[in-house]
Amino acid sequence: MAAVNADSRRAAPSVPGRLAVPTGVLAAVAGAFAYVGAVDPNEPGHYPVCPLLHYTGLYCPGCGGLRSAHAFVHGDLPAALHANALAVLGYLAFAVLWTVWVVHAVRGRPLRIDPRPGLVWSLGALLLVFTVVRNLPFGDWLHP
Repeated sequence: MAAVNADSRRAAPSVPGRLAVPTGVLAAVAGAFAYVGAVDPNEPGHYPVCPLLHYTGLYCPGCGGLRSAHAFVHGDLPAALHANALAVLGYLAFAVLWTVWVVHAVRGRPLRIDPRPGLVWSLGALLLVFTVVRNLPFGDWLHP
């Protein structure tokens, strides 16, 4: 009983305290984008090659993601979409989710992400269709 009373008397974290984790995540993502923006993945030798592409010649859903991020950082949206359109959607989804997270943190409410199974299966199906189509002859417009 004493532990419950001690926990209930503890003060809620301040707004800067609640924003510490979202800010740290944003700093890590911004640092990664800054690095990819500075070190061009189009030049060989800077990054490891995709093992699936290297050994099978098939494009995985992530192939072209670094080139997409590089183009995105440099403001070249058409090149980013051409390198990996799904990655660009991922960048935008991250921005929306991060913004919602920050709004929740400022208001003192925890962000609970509990996707329904239908959403998870739909995202998996999207990845699968994207991967299959980009490896078919008519899907060459999705090649990085």
